[in-house]
Amino acid sequence: MSKGVIAASRFGLGARPDDLKTTKHNPEAWLLDQIQGPPRLHDEIQRLPDSAAVLVAVQDLRRQEREEKNKDPDAAKTYGRIVRRHYTEQTNARYRAAAETDHPFHERLVHFWSNHFAISADKQPIPAIAGLYEKEAIRPNVSGKFIDLLLAAEKHPAMIVYLDNQRSVGPASPLGKRANRKRKDREIGLNENLAREILELHTLGVHGGYTQQDVTTLAKVITGWSVGGTNDRGQFAAGVPGTFEFRETIHEPGAHKILGKRYAQAGMKQGEAVLRDLASHPSTARFISTKLARHFVADDPPESIIDKLTTVFLRTGGDLAACYEVLIKSEEAWLTVYNKYKTPHDFVVSTLRAFNHSPGNPRFITGALDLMGQTPYRPGSPAGWPDTAAHWGGADALYKRIEWSNTVSRIVGSRVNPVDLGDAILGDAFNPETRKAISRADSLQQGMTLFLASPDFQRR
Repeated sequence: MSKGVIAASRFGLGARPDDLKTTKHNPEAWLLDQIQGPPRLHDEIQRLPDSAAVLVAVQDLRRQEREEKNKDPDAAKTYGRIVRRHYTEQTNARYRAAAETDHPFHERLVHFWSNHFAISADKQPIPAIAGLYEKEAIRPNVSGKFIDLLLAAEKHPAMIVYLDNQRSVGPASPLGKRANRKRKDREIGLNENLAREILELHTLGVHGGYTQQDVTTLAKVITGWSVGGTNDRGQFAAGVPGTFEFRETIHEPGAHKILGKRYAQAGMKQGEAVLRDLASHPSTARFISTKLARHFVADDPPESIIDKLTTVFLRTGGDLAACYEVLIKSEEAWLTVYNKYKTPHDFVVSTLRAFNHSPGNPRFITGALDLMGQTPYRPGSPAGWPDTAAHWGGADALYKRIEWSNTVSRIVGSRVNPVDLGDAILGDAFNPETRKAISRADSLQQGMTLFLASPDFQRR
């Protein structure tokens, strides 16, 4: 398999019919160019509204729904319709961008980091802002320092609301002490959700050397990390509605020790100091390097490339562009002995790109990904979607891929010859035996189904 094909499929999102003509000349330079310069925003993503405005609007609708549920039976329908509209617009913008982009490596990195710092749109009001979180926290930071990406993700209102950190109150904070004096029967206090995921999923990893005490202490440190204007009165009315807001009144005061280090900073700076140390921790470097190698090289990546990535991550202070350059310049990433089995997301996006098709009907995309078990922005947990073939393989999963391939083939009909398409987008990765089997199909439609379901197309 040539480097041009690997660049388009393993690093990119799948080749369009003319892409291999570009990638074959200097695939490394083609990839390196995509991690330079400012973020590349598709027009539809640029036109999406700010998450703050959307969050405030849908929360107002939700409040109205609760207040009027006995008076206005249509209030819940109105809320649901507005949320679905935002979710649909953001999903469509994401997949049109993926289908049309000339910078597919950069776009794949966006999807990778969005999954690493996962939120899930199966909890309200996240469906209305999941794509906006990706636009605002992930996209601007995929080629910068890891600490900047980390801070942007943890401070975004979508992450805070998803993991309930706005509800976390320091027991010794001014509000915590006052509230617990008044209500002896039910104490308000810490919520450890965000702290646990920061340590387990976003930085150190589950085997990164932290303890339950570190989780509890970090939860205290980030009390006060909240969202502005969450109601129109009382303690939580301050701040710009729908944006990150630090609330001193619920922050747990005092110095705290995490991973053996004492943090005496006051207020929000204490949490930022902890995150800066976590971002440069050796366990974080190893954890992030392993995930990058697993995503771009193989389900069980060679230790050699993980070691190289870890070394550069630590030497550069988490410079992500430098890590991507290691991937691009490492021999292991270009070996044909390695490959990845496409997730449903990869399968659908690469199919769109193969036909040079921009989806106009978002239900076509969400329906396909629903069928194959990877609904957009809905991994179901903060752990994100799995990234290995063991999760996405199996007879039932393959049947569903064939079923969708049949649907696509019926739409395409006889307008595209599958053998010609295979030559154009797979190049020398198009196995002669696969090519022969497809050429012998009873019809172009049947041949297209065989091509889309073939191992040649299902791997990247």
